[in-house]
Parts: sequence; C-alpha cells; structure tokens
Amino acid sequence: MANKEVTGKKAASAASKTLKSPTASKAAKSAAASALSQTKAPAKVTSPKAATSASKTLTSSKSSKPAKSAAASALTQKPNRKK
Repeated sequence: MANKEVTGKKAASAASKTLKSPTASKAAKSAAASALSQTKAPAKVTSPKAATSASKTLTSSKSSKPAKSAAASALTQKPNRKK
C-alpha cells in the first residue's frame, strides 16, 4: 500500500534551497529532489536509493537545516514495509 503523504510548503521550500545550494552534498540534493517531486503527488513514493541518501543527510553533522528538513520529508514518503 502506498503512503499518502505529500511534501508540505515548508519542506518544499527547504528542498528548493538545498537544490540551489552549491555546498549541499550529493546525498542531500538527492533527498531534496525526491521530496520536491512529491509536493502534489501522493501516489509517488521515495525510492530506496533516495531513502538511503535522506538517511545519510539526516545523520551528517555537516548537513544544513533545510537539507535535513527535505530529507525528513522524503523519508516520511517511503513505502510502508510489509509485515
């Protein structure tokens, strides 16, 4: 079952800032792109590769606050695990 979450306005703004940032890491930009692509598309989900990038961004001490916000949004939109 797909997750029905979408990226909110604040997270989309943070994702945009992250994508425009020349200092953002490749992982941060990947997570931001995933979050931004899901702004109005509840049927879309975060891919495993983008989820890994988002996780790396969240755990990095070098990641900016907007990058972490976008990464968190991307992670909330990954597919639900089957039990």
